[in-house]
Amino acid sequence: MQETPFCLRVGHLLPYSMSYSNTTDFTNPSIFILLGIPGLETAHVWISIPFCTMYAIAVLGNFTILFIVKMERSLHGPMYYFLCMLAITDLVMSTSTLPKMLNIFWFNSREISFSACLTQMYFLHCFSAMESGILVAMAFDRYVAICDPLRHSTILTNPVVVKIGLAVVLRSGILALPYPFLASRWPYCRTNIIPHSYCEHIAVVNLACADIRISSYYGLFDLFSVIGMDVFFIAVSYTQILRAIIRLPTKDAQLKTFGTCISHLCAISALYIPDFFSSLTHRFGHNVPLHFLVLIANVYLLVPPLLHPIIYGMRTKEIRGRLLRLFTHKDT
Repeated sequence: MQETPFCLRVGHLLPYSMSYSNTTDFTNPSIFILLGIPGLETAHVWISIPFCTMYAIAVLGNFTILFIVKMERSLHGPMYYFLCMLAITDLVMSTSTLPKMLNIFWFNSREISFSACLTQMYFLHCFSAMESGILVAMAFDRYVAICDPLRHSTILTNPVVVKIGLAVVLRSGILALPYPFLASRWPYCRTNIIPHSYCEHIAVVNLACADIRISSYYGLFDLFSVIGMDVFFIAVSYTQILRAIIRLPTKDAQLKTFGTCISHLCAISALYIPDFFSSLTHRFGHNVPLHFLVLIANVYLLVPPLLHPIIYGMRTKEIRGRLLRLFTHKDT
């Protein structure tokens, strides 16, 4: 079995082929060697071009969202605060892996210290869970706005938004701690070569010469307690939203109200659909080459950060209008 890109950040046990490992005995290493995309080393430079482009667009797009929300006072509301949290999460998520990945592709800089590897692992798990939690918060915002619009401003006050944000951060931060903690406890005596382009949890612990089932079991617990719970709450929110929309008197009112949810639904799709596809590939594609699985994992890290600002920039009238005014002002 292999680990899925999103689930690799929440911890399925998916052993990697060790065909790239050396067998020299040594004590716990101070550094690991990241292979990049095993089997595609000669194409690293070409692969880096779309990766670098996607990363640049993701960084520019998310910083643009943050700038517009900060400058436009009319956007200082719960929905846009949650959107800013999502943008920050996307920036941290992509930046925690892409610069090192590009160093491997461009300069063959494969070494990463043990502590840096564990830090990267923690950030991946923490911010991937945080991203999912923020989408739940945004689903709650849509639920209140549609099902109880008269009380939206009294329910989702700024202190409540802050508390929701802190809850998401604390949940993600605490649940991600066991990943690097457990990984740091295992003895490593076989190899320090990781057949991946970043410190994916299971790719690291599979190098340990110990029984790592506890890491696997915790990963499954984290998967069901975080992603399973988040998907459940999103589904419940949208069930209530759809019931409220169906009760509206006219079809125009129904379409207009549902249109306010399109951006959020697209953001959910950008996060969970690639995960679902990757899960199927890893679980049932037993003959899929390792380089293809690693490539999917790398691409998946960039899909949500790339698409989220584009989705909200295109679908949100207020953001689109502010962006157009910025360009118009510059041209005049």
